[in-house]
Amino acid sequence: MIVLVASPTAERRTPHGRHALVQVAHLRLMILMLLFAAGLLLVVARLGMLAMVAEPASRRDLAAALTPARGDIVDRHGAPLARTIDAWSIGVHPGKVIGDKRLLAEQLAELMPDRSVADLYRALNGTANFTYLQRRALPELVNKVNALGEPGIAFAREPERLYPQSTIAAHTLGMLDFDGRGIMGMERHLEAQLTNPALRGAPVALSLDLRVQGALESELGRAMASHQAAGAAGIILNVGTGEVMALASLPSFNPNKMERHESGILNNVTQSVYELGSTFKPLIMAEAIDSGVVTSMARRFDATQPLAIGRFRIRDDHAQNRWLNIPETLVHSSNIATARVAEELGQERMEHLFRKLGFDTAPDIEVEKARPLWPRNWGRSTTLTTSFGHGIAITPLHLASAYAAMVNGGVWRPATLLKQREAPAGRRVFSEATSQRMRQLMRLIVLQGTGRKGEAPGYRVGAKTGTAEKPGAGGYNKRVNVSTFAAAFPMDAPRYVVIAMLDSPKGNAESFGLTTAAWTAAPVVSRVISRTGPMLGVIPDATRDVDVSDVTPLLWKAPGDRASAQ
Repeated sequence: MIVLVASPTAERRTPHGRHALVQVAHLRLMILMLLFAAGLLLVVARLGMLAMVAEPASRRDLAAALTPARGDIVDRHGAPLARTIDAWSIGVHPGKVIGDKRLLAEQLAELMPDRSVADLYRALNGTANFTYLQRRALPELVNKVNALGEPGIAFAREPERLYPQSTIAAHTLGMLDFDGRGIMGMERHLEAQLTNPALRGAPVALSLDLRVQGALESELGRAMASHQAAGAAGIILNVGTGEVMALASLPSFNPNKMERHESGILNNVTQSVYELGSTFKPLIMAEAIDSGVVTSMARRFDATQPLAIGRFRIRDDHAQNRWLNIPETLVHSSNIATARVAEELGQERMEHLFRKLGFDTAPDIEVEKARPLWPRNWGRSTTLTTSFGHGIAITPLHLASAYAAMVNGGVWRPATLLKQREAPAGRRVFSEATSQRMRQLMRLIVLQGTGRKGEAPGYRVGAKTGTAEKPGAGGYNKRVNVSTFAAAFPMDAPRYVVIAMLDSPKGNAESFGLTTAAWTAAPVVSRVISRTGPMLGVIPDATRDVDVSDVTPLLWKAPGDRASAQ
């Protein structure tokens, strides 16, 4: 039998070795704790230093964090026209796509019908690190694309500019580029204010009235479609302040879908220039009265036959073949008699008239605008033809501002798309007496002359028609017109100018095949005034009117006479 006996020395060494190991472990733990404590102390010290030197958070900081990246735009009553919201974007990292790119392109094309398979396939195989597939994506589309399960596709939230009224006032509002910068309209004009952290919290109020804007666009669109016109323009202007209550240019566009737009979007009210025909005639008469060339409404001018200018002849559409006084000249829209008045005014005073009305410069407005086509030479022919709106091309806004000055007491004021607290001083261009006389004559044109179809019962409308042949490569096209109706109401105390213009309208059953302003543009203004008058604070009153008793007896009519339709 063998007995094993443990060595006493081994028994003594075991407790001592364990104790040494414990001491080493404790030492290492202490060093680690010291290092951790030192690091923590450094962090706390750094935070303390930052707390001492940094400014405390303020309510202003909190407000800035909650304020949208771009301020809102509203109408004069606070109705939203443009605002910023959070939206989704869908993009792809081509290098991270792990699935079949051809199949993925086909699947994406089914979800994004505005993009082709080939276009998407190119994006998926691009060399860029990241490419957008869809910006301003709806949540439904984001969910469907996410369900494809491709890890290379990325989703992000980003601010989006929303125009809740869609196409309404599109030319006035303008739009942003993909980087969120204003590139057109009031978005461009107000860029600094809308993006300023100190100002963007408060919405910017425009002069527009959304209700009035909608009515104007509706009636213009209806007429444009009915007469198959190439374009249309309309404006409602406050004659006392210069505020634009509504501005419409057709065809319009949807700023929410800017990727579909072409770069050549024009505002027909401020950027397109036209020869506006006989709407110039009241302005010529106002200048003749103001300058003393015409001192009596009974003064007559020879309209018995066409007026010769070299080898050309100035004619009347519906010739009266007699001498015409001032009311008759406007009521019958005589080119011949108006040209004779202009000839007495002379080149210097005619040119002065147009310059003081701003017809030689771009219109005063905050959005995109164009300069008029000013005559190169002011010979006799220019003096005569510009009197009835040929030979000089201006924007409809130029005409609106001129008419406002003519009826508001004679003070020209710049037009504005911003809501005003008080009227600007302006500059006097006609005397008060001349303005009052022109109110009579303008009202007479609607009661007895070419503007009958522009009447809106109870609103005491005064107006002038203008039908100008459209110039082309080979001269004026006698079959294509620019038809304009320029009106103001109520004429006993004018508050608003309303202008409607149709570019190249075609005759229809309602106009008996005619394309002149009396049959195309005048009815538009009549309907617009009837619809918007109460919105603008003008209540129809059939018991009031302009006193035209001293000029009505000057009108002579042969049996069966009808005023011309220029």
